[in-house]
Amino acid sequence: MTRVFPEQLSAQLNHGLRRYYLLVGSDPLLHQESQYSILAAARLQSFGEHHSFSIDQHTDWDLLFSECQSMSLFSQRQVFILQLAENGPNAAQATQLAQLISLIHEDLLLIIHAPKITKAQENSAWYKALIEGGLLVTCHTPDHQQLPRWVQQRCRAMSLSIDDPSLRLLCYYYEGNLLALSQALERLSLLWPDGVLTLPRVEEAVYDAAVFTPYHWIDALLAGKSKRALHVLQQLQLEDQEPIILLRTLQREVMILLDVQSRPIDARRAAMDKLRVWQNRRQLYTGALQRLDRMRLRQIVHHLTSLEIAVKKDFSAECWPALNALSVLICQPQFPTGLYHV
Repeated sequence: MTRVFPEQLSAQLNHGLRRYYLLVGSDPLLHQESQYSILAAARLQSFGEHHSFSIDQHTDWDLLFSECQSMSLFSQRQVFILQLAENGPNAAQATQLAQLISLIHEDLLLIIHAPKITKAQENSAWYKALIEGGLLVTCHTPDHQQLPRWVQQRCRAMSLSIDDPSLRLLCYYYEGNLLALSQALERLSLLWPDGVLTLPRVEEAVYDAAVFTPYHWIDALLAGKSKRALHVLQQLQLEDQEPIILLRTLQREVMILLDVQSRPIDARRAAMDKLRVWQNRRQLYTGALQRLDRMRLRQIVHHLTSLEIAVKKDFSAECWPALNALSVLICQPQFPTGLYHV
């Protein structure tokens, strides 16, 4: 199955429609805009109707199969839009889905939305049935390294000129929240009809709406980026993230670092394989191990334990300053002996 990014979809559609489109990822804006592009291209090919279905325990499969087979001489061509559940279809649903895909013909077009596709699903009959004649659109939210490129492309498409300070500010404020970022750019285009975005202009119209998970914080700590770690932590606090989740997540990562650090350098790759460290995160671990020796890692474990005890004693509010202080200290090249205590 051919894979493309959302920004490449229009070029693919200009070469003609596929029979199946699989939109995979967790970003609602990219799903929405990709679907809109497909439907717009489909309308030009006389697909005048579209029907949406959620694939779950309440799906009326008889209705779906009936719709597939009810085409008449006077019917319009139709688009079926299916939304898969977070964990994908179960065994029974997968069987029905494979049967449905086999019924799609030239007057039907199928769009499937999926939050993710697992290895097991890639081996399923319904997924394999999509390979021939299908297009996979990856709708994953760009990470902080990819986001500037996405914003620049968006600005070009909107005939906006943006300088580097403005670009950095938008990425800082809206990371993980493409919908809010898109709305901010629309607002800026209305405020400044000349299309020139400078830092003073952008500062007037934007606010911090970044969306993060604990793993964004962890990655910033591993990379030694203290400013980013503090920004992520601030947003997690505003979103009422439970401190205990942050503590447990960091504890788990530190234990992995301790395990890998205890191995000879030539055995660390095998250790990461055993610990199931993702390939795209291994460089972060390697960099962290160059900065954090065994003594420092054990100190971090000690202070995390103290923080967890404090949280369990209902000192959660006091825990946030301690997490901020610990974040800065973990990112420093040298680890001071006196840490902030709750």
